[in-house]
Formats: sequence, structure tokens, C-alpha cells
Amino acid sequence: MTTDQIFLKMTFDRWNALLKNFDTALNGFTDEQLQQEIAPGKNRGIYLLGHLVAVHDDMLRLLDMGDKLYPELQDAFLAKPDKAVSDIPTAATLREYWKKQNEVLAEKFNSVEPGGWLQKHTAVTAEDFIKEPHRNKLNIIITRTSHLAYHLGQFILIK
Repeated sequence: MTTDQIFLKMTFDRWNALLKNFDTALNGFTDEQLQQEIAPGKNRGIYLLGHLVAVHDDMLRLLDMGDKLYPELQDAFLAKPDKAVSDIPTAATLREYWKKQNEVLAEKFNSVEPGGWLQKHTAVTAEDFIKEPHRNKLNIIITRTSHLAYHLGQFILIK
């Protein structure tokens, strides 16, 4: 195994473990429980779920893997805070989106050759990438893994 392959394995092992942990937590909640706030005055579980779907959906664009599957989630779950938009998808719908989103990402991730992960993502210019080669596709996975871990920690406080 090359050094690049080792780092990729470490990164994706953590990504996949966190997805599994989030799925376990999500499957432990009823749709009604997802309406609860993490703490008084804080985000609800349904908002965190929608937020994660929207953030992961944006990864498709950032990694140059296609268009978002659910662009309609941008406003309610990225641009605005919880409860600012009253008409949001149901918990059941967001569960379906979460499952589909992760299936699509896994398929796309598996099609990338190891060297492809060290190429620039779409939010960095070619000029900036020359100066900052760490702004690559793998870095998107690392930052989104940290993001998922953060929200998983909040999510489990619902019970």
C-alpha cells in the first residue's frame, strides 16, 4: 500500500464509521423525536438531519461530481437557521434523502482514483491551488468528516 493509499484508507474509514454511527442514532429516533430541540432554544433533530443532507449534497458540486440532488434544501438548512423556514420536508422524506445521498456519494467516491483526491476542488482557483495544494478534494472529505462528527455529538442529545 502506498502512502497516499494509506491516508485515503484512514480518511474514508473514519468517514464511513461516522456515517454508520449517525445512521444508528437516526434509526433510534422516531420522526416525532426528531422534532425535539437538542437543548432549549437550539436546533431540532430534523433541522440537523436536513442540514447534513444539504451539506453532503453540496459535496457533489465541490468535488466536481455533478449537480446537487436536493438544491431545494439550500435555503431552509444552509442559508437560514432552524425554524426560520416553516415549510420543510418531513422527517420521513429527509431520512430518504439522507440514505440516497450517502449511496450516491459512496458510488462517486469509489470511482475516484487515489491521485484524484489530491486534485483541486471547485471552490479554489487554479492559481490559488498552486500556492495552497492542501485545498484539494481529500481536504473536503476531512472537513466534512469533522462537521459530521460535530453534529453527531449534538444529535445524540435528543434523547
